[in-house]
Amino acid sequence: MSTAQQVPDILSPEFAANPYPAYRVMRESAPLIWHEATRSYIVSRYEDVERVFKDKAGEFTTDNYAWQIEPVHGKTILQLSGREHAVRRALVAPAFRGSDLERKFLPVIERNSRELIDAFRHTGSADLVADYATRFPVNVIADMLGLDKADHARFHRWYTAVIAFLGNLSGDAEVTAAGERTRVEFAEYMLPIIRERRENLGDDLLSALCAAEVDGVRMSDEDVKAFCSLLLAAGGETTDKAIAGIFANLLVHPDQLAAVHEDRSLIPRAFAETLRFTPPVHMIMRQSATEVEVSGGTIPAGATVTCLIGAANRDESRYADPDRFDIFRDDLTTTTAFSAAADHLAFALGRHFCVGALLAKAEVETGVAQLLDAMPDMRLAEGFEPAEQGVFTRGPQRLPVRFTPVSG
Repeated sequence: MSTAQQVPDILSPEFAANPYPAYRVMRESAPLIWHEATRSYIVSRYEDVERVFKDKAGEFTTDNYAWQIEPVHGKTILQLSGREHAVRRALVAPAFRGSDLERKFLPVIERNSRELIDAFRHTGSADLVADYATRFPVNVIADMLGLDKADHARFHRWYTAVIAFLGNLSGDAEVTAAGERTRVEFAEYMLPIIRERRENLGDDLLSALCAAEVDGVRMSDEDVKAFCSLLLAAGGETTDKAIAGIFANLLVHPDQLAAVHEDRSLIPRAFAETLRFTPPVHMIMRQSATEVEVSGGTIPAGATVTCLIGAANRDESRYADPDRFDIFRDDLTTTTAFSAAADHLAFALGRHFCVGALLAKAEVETGVAQLLDAMPDMRLAEGFEPAEQGVFTRGPQRLPVRFTPVSG
């Protein structure tokens, strides 16, 4: 087994600036690393990360979330296992798939996207991150839950603090305190709304969560609050970075942008390849339940395991020419890319596969199509080169574009 000294450290400025060369070194010569600062074992090869996520042998748990996310969200579905997890997932999952998603929430998605684009469609310029991507998924989730979108600034501040807490690998005390403060503030905001909604059920997602029942089990106010907190953070941050990432990737590959513009059925391919090439979440942790043999050595029982999605998704043993963005690649299956059978790892896999994957797909397909309609000759602002930022989650911070306004 390797030590962190042999590769660029995941907490170093060099790694933050561009982790992909470090990922390659890890996969090739240090597939299992003991990382002292985070007290975790780091795995980077596709086969190992896939194995941890699928967990067919019951070797890995989400017990790490007790210290990693419970301080900011409360106890969420992510920490549960067995029957308790199955029941809770059955309570929340229907809203994120099939007829409910189509009937109730597709109009919400389309309306929120259009409202944001209307603010800049006649101007000839926009920052796709600040003007669209950071606002769109949060507005959608607030609308779905029946919350006041006027509180957008608060939602954004809360989920930014939560994501900073989750990615606080260096243990910054101020970041920890801000994350814990967010849990208190969000509870003070949400619990009265949840209690009121139980008395006056509507057709929104929050009402559905309040009323849902499986085998006589209903979600408590705390359960509902924790799920809403998780939804805002996970659904906001990741879809935000995915939309920014799709356009960053397409804008520097104009031939592929032109192809997507011409044939909108390619949008899911562009999304799937973006999730592989520049995933919004670069690392997810698990905990080992038993001693486990992986590439490069043994992980002891009870250890934190940091799974490097950003590294695994560029594994040469899984993908041909993995450092090339190519929406036409034949080793990424688009038809399963948004299900638990996905062959990229950006949504995790197995029983904790992202419950919001189809919601994200609906948001991305709608948003990308509407943006392409509004800006058919979209191009990067002169002299601007997209650059990702972040370690735990990663994406462009700015994406200024120019276009000829479409009349009408």
